[in-house]
Amino acid sequence: MNLEYFIARRLITNKDYKSSISSPIIKIAISAIAIGMIMMIVSVATGIGLQKKIRDKVSAFNGQIIISNYDNNNSDVTLIPISKKQDFYPRFKNVPEVSHIQAVASKAGIIRTENAFEGIVFKGVGDDYNWESIKEYVVEGKLPDFSKNLNEDVIISRFLANRLNLKVGDQFNTFFIKEEQGKMPNVRRFKITGIFNSGFQDFDASYILGDIRHIQRINKWNPDQIGAFEVFVKDFNKIKETGIQIYEQTSSNLDTETIIDKYSYIFDWLKLFDFNIIVILVVMILVATINMVVALLVLILERTQMIGILKSLGINNWSVRKVFLYNAFYLIVRGLFWGNLIGISLLLIQQQFGVIQLNPENYYVNQAPVYLNWIYILLLNLLTVTICFLVLLIPSFIITKISPVKAIRYD
Repeated sequence: MNLEYFIARRLITNKDYKSSISSPIIKIAISAIAIGMIMMIVSVATGIGLQKKIRDKVSAFNGQIIISNYDNNNSDVTLIPISKKQDFYPRFKNVPEVSHIQAVASKAGIIRTENAFEGIVFKGVGDDYNWESIKEYVVEGKLPDFSKNLNEDVIISRFLANRLNLKVGDQFNTFFIKEEQGKMPNVRRFKITGIFNSGFQDFDASYILGDIRHIQRINKWNPDQIGAFEVFVKDFNKIKETGIQIYEQTSSNLDTETIIDKYSYIFDWLKLFDFNIIVILVVMILVATINMVVALLVLILERTQMIGILKSLGINNWSVRKVFLYNAFYLIVRGLFWGNLIGISLLLIQQQFGVIQLNPENYYVNQAPVYLNWIYILLLNLLTVTICFLVLLIPSFIITKISPVKAIRYD
């Protein structure tokens, strides 16, 4: 144990120090660091959590990259089919970043009940559909099974179920308009096996999911004709690069579109969270640093005589500065301890009980999501300690200007 550390420990545990004038200032500094760390942990965890949750939700119901016919004009409703017989289906071997690919088709229709009617988009899916991605959004009933014979099972959103006064087990008629003028609409009767609630209003207000073979029969398509392919990637952060690779590996009559481009208004909005998080981090670290600088200056002024005595004993300036820097480091660690403890506890409570609710019409989620990443928390702590410690080197420089003779006589 070196001399500077020993003196710093004695200074910290000294009863006179704890009851001195600097005591309330030091408590304020520790509180500022704790509050700052709480704000930083919560803002990063909820900000990234919201981005990740919305991104996963949009991906679950739309795929991450959509391969479709150019002639569909970016319409959600399939106008011209494409063949299922492609080199990249069912496995995209030439693009290793692709984790899954599924065939879908969509058709507009009208649900008619005794008391109401709603325009909808029937999204047809097959036995290759990744139900795991939307399983968490099913709030009632169960998922349909399209792996065997054609059936009338569908899942419908809670939004549509409430508007049409339908529940699990109910049946309803859906009218599909034919493209040819003067033709009578096709009628299909479906049975609700499950109800989902994604909180994604653009999807909940329109879509129901059923067997793709209904669309193939209504449109008089061949069994190998579909509307589009939905592609999922291993790393969402590489979605743009993967989208370019997929485009290069598909035929010239096929177009590719990432969900970032399709739902640009959502992802542009999500980018604002990055800026908000950075602002919060800068402000909180600045407040914590200012408070620590003030606390250190008060400590130095209050211990001027001690500084003079240490210098008169032959201890150099840097060693005396280290005494106060050790002390400041101890105070920073105390603030970080309480900040981490309270901040992580609040996040765990939110994660388990969903105390903070959000309006899904504005935020696309029902409650504030939490993304706990211990690496991020560790980096926040290291960032705070490093910046505070580097900034504190400046006020500690005052010690070098203190004269031992004047300091000992200082009162």
